[in-house]
Amino acid sequence: MIVKPPGPAPTSAAVPASPHISVLLNEVVDALSPRDGGVYVDGTFGAGGYARAILDRADCRVWGIDRDPEAIERGRKLALAYPGRLAIVEGRFGDMDRLLAEHGVEAVDGVALDIGVSSPQIDEPERGFSFRFDGPLDMRMGRDGPTAADVVNTATEAELADIVFHYGEERMARRVARAIVAARLDTPFARTKQLADVVRSVVPKGKGDAIDPATRTFQALRIHVNDELGELRRGLAAAESLLKPGGRLAVVSFHSLEDREVKTFLKERSSPPPSPSRHAPSLAADARSPSFRLLSRKPIVPTDQEAHSNPRARSARLRAAERTAAPAYPAPGKEAA
Repeated sequence: MIVKPPGPAPTSAAVPASPHISVLLNEVVDALSPRDGGVYVDGTFGAGGYARAILDRADCRVWGIDRDPEAIERGRKLALAYPGRLAIVEGRFGDMDRLLAEHGVEAVDGVALDIGVSSPQIDEPERGFSFRFDGPLDMRMGRDGPTAADVVNTATEAELADIVFHYGEERMARRVARAIVAARLDTPFARTKQLADVVRSVVPKGKGDAIDPATRTFQALRIHVNDELGELRRGLAAAESLLKPGGRLAVVSFHSLEDREVKTFLKERSSPPPSPSRHAPSLAADARSPSFRLLSRKPIVPTDQEAHSNPRARSARLRAAERTAAPAYPAPGKEAA
């Protein structure tokens, strides 16, 4: 759904205030380098921090995409402050090329992505993302599909161990899975506190470790429930296909799994093709020209001041690149014709 608010801009008193400051906000906007007349995508709209900053930087247009109905409602309110310049689309950022094509947008000048759960989702107990509050064990970003409770109550012990190990990088994944299966025999899981207490009972807190023992398990379930890594892969490929030559991609990630995906994607697409060789002519024939130029070899990280004032920013990494004129690589699951 797109909101194109009519009429004059409201007074500043009517403009909704952003409930939080987006991580690496200035760095993301600097990487995108918005220009007047440009078209940009905030693919993980959330509270609209990046969209607002882009619109304030240049006389441009922004498309905000989010699968969360609550984020869409926030977007509708924010759009009133930018008549005709901010459009909101409900959907997954991995489908951004299709979603925008439905509205006649075939190419854009920049894409911003902030991967993972948003602060409003974490801070609302009824969403079930956080072990800090007791709430329904939900964790769905889009309110569709199986909940985290469905997963922990029905998955096999082996399946749970794989989820917790691969997505949470939890060394004691088998122990966690075994405890979950044993606990659900007595009482099916329905609340976040239930799950957190079970995990804490089998994962000891390390000496001097500030991380709650339930952190990695909750992260793993959230990533699994929302297919976050699959969505990230699709989103990166969609951004590649949408960006004009000279367009910019800026991606903020918060843990190693996400950052590894972004780093691999950009490295593959920014490396020069191998030199022709008479010993391996097929490699040269199949080589593709780089579709991106890295803006920085190393990720951009928060300043000490930002990390101190916003704990969520501490693990953030920004990777940014500029689109070349080379054709996009085949999207995941698709081969070149």
